[in-house]
Amino acid sequence: MQVIKRRKWFYVLSLIIIIPGIISLLLQGLNLGIDFTGGSITHIRLPSEATIAEVRAVLDKQGLEKAEVQKSGDEFYLRTSELTQEETDELMAALKEDFSEVVFMSAESVGATIGGELTRNALLAISIATVLMLLYISIRFEWTFGIAAIIGIIHNVLVVLGVFSIFQWEVSSAFIAAILTVIGYSINDTIVIFDRVRENLRGTRKQDYEELVNRSVGQTLNRSINTVLTSVFPLIALLILGGSTIKLFVLAMLIGFVTGAYSSICIASSTWYDIKTRKAAA
Repeated sequence: MQVIKRRKWFYVLSLIIIIPGIISLLLQGLNLGIDFTGGSITHIRLPSEATIAEVRAVLDKQGLEKAEVQKSGDEFYLRTSELTQEETDELMAALKEDFSEVVFMSAESVGATIGGELTRNALLAISIATVLMLLYISIRFEWTFGIAAIIGIIHNVLVVLGVFSIFQWEVSSAFIAAILTVIGYSINDTIVIFDRVRENLRGTRKQDYEELVNRSVGQTLNRSINTVLTSVFPLIALLILGGSTIKLFVLAMLIGFVTGAYSSICIASSTWYDIKTRKAAA
């Protein structure tokens, strides 16, 4: 597989995908959910036959179109923008008009301060994970592999963030879990390729890095494709059948996994080649 020969095309393709996302992030940012901006969580009990769609219809009538609805048996958790006591009473009255029995369980508010703390913790978690992976790869392999792997991770994260920003899909705490999962998946796939590069590097006297990378990618290509497919198929099933509650979480994972497979094969390996050849020429 002639990855290195076509690497500039891969770089251009990635820039075409990433740049609109960065522009969108700068102009309109992310559509942050109540986990980050603050809001209310109302816990109620409805008849067991009640569905999420029916509850969402009531919320839409109350002007709460962006609300999240989670169901556990006959109990529902309504995550909305921050509601006053009067607004909560109006919501309960509207629910009682549509359902035969409505039992109010509890209501709590998530303040903007807590949302800000969650944002900081999320960024800190991603930063720590990235730094630790850079250190591990640099020690386990060498620093050139570490830099290339981190560039691949940044590439994947920017793609997911950009897509969510462009389409203004809501970002919740589950989104952070999806991003961390994507990072873990991407680095695992990248390390498999880099491990093959290192093994081939040991058995090669003449260091032709272009042939070396192409051969290494070719040797791991079937494994990379099979791995991403075994992950993508269940995610597609969840996206179609899993319901609206986990749709955005699954979508973030799906975009990240596909992008991660692409970046491991085409971006991380090409970046390592460019770093290595410039280092050798210096």
